[in-house]
Amino acid sequence: METPVTPDLRYPIGHPVLPDEALDRGARTAYLAHLATLPDQVRAAVAGLTPEQLDTPYRPEGWTVRQVIHHLPDSHLNAYTRFRLALTEENPTIRPYNEAAWAELPDVATTPPAVSLALLEALHIRWVRLLRGLTDAQWQRTFLHPESKRTYTLDQALVLYSWHGRHHLAHIGSLVQREGWRQ
Repeated sequence: METPVTPDLRYPIGHPVLPDEALDRGARTAYLAHLATLPDQVRAAVAGLTPEQLDTPYRPEGWTVRQVIHHLPDSHLNAYTRFRLALTEENPTIRPYNEAAWAELPDVATTPPAVSLALLEALHIRWVRLLRGLTDAQWQRTFLHPESKRTYTLDQALVLYSWHGRHHLAHIGSLVQREGWRQ
């Protein structure tokens, strides 16, 4: 599954395209591979960056690389919880959170990126282990997002969070490339 890169700095791989139908096992396996490898890919993408580079926004008025690093486990921890709620309750209404406000909390500026990279790694091990054990029927369980008023199947949420990780990797990678930080 190739990830196209676009000139749009906010959406360098485009917007997510969610399936209307259930995913087949091959597609699920590919999306699960994205989740499984994301922590190592993020770690590699930011390896060797200086504090000044970590504090560089990936686009004008965008988050810094440091904020993106801390955002990924914040977001994916919420996603993991949403999956678990959908598996144990009937179409639960999930709790949204203010991502932008979370990115401004004091721990984002003071916590070393390695802490969030370790959290992302541990979280993805547990999340992927859960997802690999689901039945076809469990992938069709749902949750309701109250802001969008949309019901998501777990298949759709898998696609969304696979995209989410690749989306932020592209933010970091395109900045590193534009700035010529690696040769």
